[in-house]
Amino acid sequence: MSEWHENEEIVAALETVIDPELGIDLVNLGLIYHVTIDENGVCLVEMTLTTIGCPLADIIVTDVKQALMKIDYINDVNVEFVWYPAWGPERMSRYAKISLGMPF
Repeated sequence: MSEWHENEEIVAALETVIDPELGIDLVNLGLIYHVTIDENGVCLVEMTLTTIGCPLADIIVTDVKQALMKIDYINDVNVEFVWYPAWGPERMSRYAKISLGMPF
């Protein structure tokens, strides 16, 4: 399979998952690092959060799983948090920066 950011279905699904604190989707915030799908349709999402210990992590995981399970060829979703490379505002898209009133 191609890189996750080249898969329109995966990108579209993940763009529906909104960070509850910032009001921007996970893709544009740059929180999704890698997505793989094995031959059994098990999807692994490697992502980060804006801060370690985010109290909304469980909500975000649930939302990611629900969004990706809507794709026909995905049978299960596992979310793994990674902390390297550390997230920073430079990972955000221009859209996210404009939405948050940041310089781009």
